[in-house]
Amino acid sequence: MHLHKTPPGACLAVAAALAATGCFPAGDDTAADDGRISVAMMQPPRSALSPLTDDAFKLSRWSTAETLVTLDEVGDPQPGLATEWARTDPTTWTFTIREGVDFHDGTELTADVAAHALEYAAQASPKPRILDGVEIAVEARGDTVTVTTAEEDPLVPQRLSSPQLSILAQSAYEGGAVSPVGTGTGPFELVEVTGTTAARLDRFDGYWGEPALAPGIDVAFVPDGTARAAALRTGEADIVESVPTSQAALLEEDTLTEVPMPRTNTLYLNTEEGPFTDPGLRAAAREAIDRESLVEGVYEGRADVAEGLLGPALPWAAERPARTGATEAQDPDGASVTLATFTDRAELPEVATVLEQQLEDAGFEVEQVVREYANIEEDALSGEFDAFILSRATVLDSGDPAAYMTSDFSCDGSFNIAQLCDEGVDAALEAAELAPTGEERRAAILEAEAAVLATDAAIPMLHERVIQGDAAGVVDSAKDPRERLLVTSRTRLD
Repeated sequence: MHLHKTPPGACLAVAAALAATGCFPAGDDTAADDGRISVAMMQPPRSALSPLTDDAFKLSRWSTAETLVTLDEVGDPQPGLATEWARTDPTTWTFTIREGVDFHDGTELTADVAAHALEYAAQASPKPRILDGVEIAVEARGDTVTVTTAEEDPLVPQRLSSPQLSILAQSAYEGGAVSPVGTGTGPFELVEVTGTTAARLDRFDGYWGEPALAPGIDVAFVPDGTARAAALRTGEADIVESVPTSQAALLEEDTLTEVPMPRTNTLYLNTEEGPFTDPGLRAAAREAIDRESLVEGVYEGRADVAEGLLGPALPWAAERPARTGATEAQDPDGASVTLATFTDRAELPEVATVLEQQLEDAGFEVEQVVREYANIEEDALSGEFDAFILSRATVLDSGDPAAYMTSDFSCDGSFNIAQLCDEGVDAALEAAELAPTGEERRAAILEAEAAVLATDAAIPMLHERVIQGDAAGVVDSAKDPRERLLVTSRTRLD
């Protein structure tokens, strides 16, 4: 049996670090040794755990709210609360609802309830991010739900896998706000939320699938990274999200797992104005960057050298075609460039300092601009800088990178920091967006990636990892690059 190493009153030992978070919640006096799993999470809820917001990913990581569709390791859709689906015409999809599923409030999952949840999300203001720019109509027909899109969209099943489109009981939507307390379908029932400090979940014995092995989950929200690491070290937490690199060396190595993230640290070069309108100077910047020194120096070896925009979190990206026909580098000859980034991610200002030296060694003159993200995003998007360092998520809520690439590199892209407008790139991106899911789509995405890289408008430097901490007694916690899973029905304390 697992025993927490922290004795009664041990919260006092880390009180300063855990300021405002308190100790982990407990349902009774035996909570420390009854197999309940204590989790320290990085970000507190921002929207009262509404599934229509980014808080939905917490509900997913606790296995309390579920979706019609799930994703496998390569991002292909798999059955969830829907057992099967079919595309009946270019804009219409029909999903068969699983039988025998009960919500935590005792009501039954039906097509009508599922359709209500999706329709509520589609009409919400603001919409869930996964439906941004997407118009859908939802209708229940017998034991099926029909989803109709305004335009052809091959990603409808992937969209319905987003935690932001979790299916909750009808009672969740009463009272003007969506409440996941006691209204999910997962192996754990959310029974209590204490503001932005804690949450409690109990095993749901009526779960339709594989029953949970742990009796419950006790969650504390601990924004301070040092405090999270201390909670793992002292036994206050069994599972800890996002251990800071600076704290990893203070913990037992066998308690840490580095999970490759679908996030790439990229140097965007302004192709519309300034020195990097010259492809030869963009090539010179590419050749000047020593990726290994960034990984080993700034990230202390806890990152992966980038070979493309997409990294090891997407294993199929390793099948990318060999790069050919790269533009020849031109001598910078003292070309003056502004290099900008932001402070919100602690490593980026240090990355900027290292890059400044590397570019100057290659013959550029560099001026740095570093601000908080809220104060620099507008200037970056309007092309005020010659070069911009960004840590960018390469798959959005659908698990598909085509949307990110279109946003960042198409002529009409809404996040086109590089100001890139290239007919060949746009054609490749359009082909990727319209390709059917599976191998054909993945191949089209890699072709689009090659087209972007050929312009040197974006120079991928490294792929980030997240460090997850598990106490010695934790068995089968999820190590999920998409950060959708953490405690599953199989997770337990030994």
